[in-house]
Amino acid sequence: MDGKACCTPQHSADDAKAAFAAPDFARISSGATEGMVQLDGGAFQMGNERDYGFESDGEDPVHEVTVSPFWMDITTVTNAQFNDFVNATGYKTESENFGWSFVFHGLLTPKKIAQVKHRAVGSEWWCRIEDATWRHPEGPGTNIKKRWDHPVVHVSWHDALAYCKWAGKRLATEAEWEYAARGGIEFGNRFPWGDELEPEGKHRMNVWQGNFPNANSEADGHYGTAPARSYRANGFGLSQMTGNIWEWCWDWFDPHYYQAGSATDPSGPNEPTQRRVMRGGSFLCHHSYCNRYRVDARNSNTPDSATSNTGFRCVRDV
Repeated sequence: MDGKACCTPQHSADDAKAAFAAPDFARISSGATEGMVQLDGGAFQMGNERDYGFESDGEDPVHEVTVSPFWMDITTVTNAQFNDFVNATGYKTESENFGWSFVFHGLLTPKKIAQVKHRAVGSEWWCRIEDATWRHPEGPGTNIKKRWDHPVVHVSWHDALAYCKWAGKRLATEAEWEYAARGGIEFGNRFPWGDELEPEGKHRMNVWQGNFPNANSEADGHYGTAPARSYRANGFGLSQMTGNIWEWCWDWFDPHYYQAGSATDPSGPNEPTQRRVMRGGSFLCHHSYCNRYRVDARNSNTPDSATSNTGFRCVRDV
């Protein structure tokens, strides 16, 4: 496997791409800092040259990057927080406008599985479910009444940006995200706490346990998403920087960017590349397929795409 199949399928709605102009990167420091941690910034070694990465992702070369101080949300944005945003603005997500979203098959009832008409080619565990949205994560008949503290999902990059603007914040650059995820550990750690997946046999994040994509033992305590504050925080006090859900970042994705990007506060390619960076992995990541539940792993998707394992967290400048 190339390590891509279980990550996130692409929406490919050409008519939707034209509806959003690509904004320019801008520093923002107006939002409230409650529920955030201030990070000092500084120089760190970004990237991965070890043999567990994927060449097509462009995780190498390892290079020194310096980021300025910034604030970051302790957790990914939750359903409760996104609900406040929607109530205040009347915003409708792209999944709501499209009328459907991608749902992992293991989250569906047998009845709904039988009704599925479209699956993602090459990763058939992703099902197109009509009226699946952030409010109804598995489609009609499902809700978030017991998931207010879970990360909001079925949100596109555009949706995440809209929330950030409302909150007076922004999305993290890819460099800021990796700096934060490493938690102050010297270069070389695969995970926010070190290099061992389950130190002392303890689960430290929500990822797939078992034989992907059909058998999950739930040994880490979860099948789908976990509450946003589950597990021990990293050295910076940030919760679940890996596993649980993919997190949108600001940057356009370019597998060759590490070879030519700025060494100080990089914000990604200047020209659009059709895909935005995603970081952190999700509850579907497994070493046999998507070995991207790492602080140095890269992924991407079109900015209009949304799935049951994609969300975001915000940052703001100091």
